[in-house]
Amino acid sequence: MNVHNAEIIISAVSPKQYPETELPEIALAGRSNVGKSSFINTLINRKNLARTSGKPGKTQTLNFYLIEDALHFVDVPGYGYAKVSKTERAKWGEMIETYMTTREQLKAVVSLVDLRHAPTQEDIQMYEFLKYYEIPVIVVATKKDKIPRGKWNKHESIIKKALNFDKSDDFLLFSSQTKEGKEEAWQAIEKYL
Repeated sequence: MNVHNAEIIISAVSPKQYPETELPEIALAGRSNVGKSSFINTLINRKNLARTSGKPGKTQTLNFYLIEDALHFVDVPGYGYAKVSKTERAKWGEMIETYMTTREQLKAVVSLVDLRHAPTQEDIQMYEFLKYYEIPVIVVATKKDKIPRGKWNKHESIIKKALNFDKSDDFLLFSSQTKEGKEEAWQAIEKYL
């Protein structure tokens, strides 16, 4: 998809604030500093529609982005950030769970993991959660430019093994620096639209 129009529509905390449209939604989930905002900005050809920040854990709402009047990207709060209180984290967890298990417009979730590291407990829980609720998942391993090409396969297999990855799901490597993986990401997303 070649994106010319993208805008943030609403930052929602509860279902009554979700946009009232039938447009398909693709949610984006991942650890706080996994590069979610950079992923969104790369896919929509914008520098900073999705706010990237030096302070991980900044997204505390479900941010709905309208893309080409054809779909919504829904940026969900990053998980696993230490500086957030347990109550705050529980609140986010509940908000994300409510959205993902009840929203009919949700067509798939892009689950972002960091290619440089083995998945965290939270990464694994997110993947298992999506599999349990039979929500289509696209696993995107970010920051591929930070690893020498010769080691990509090794890192990919570490991630797949830790997630107990289902071969019927999409898995791709991505870099917001070099834009590698951008076309593949759109191809994977477009299957669900």
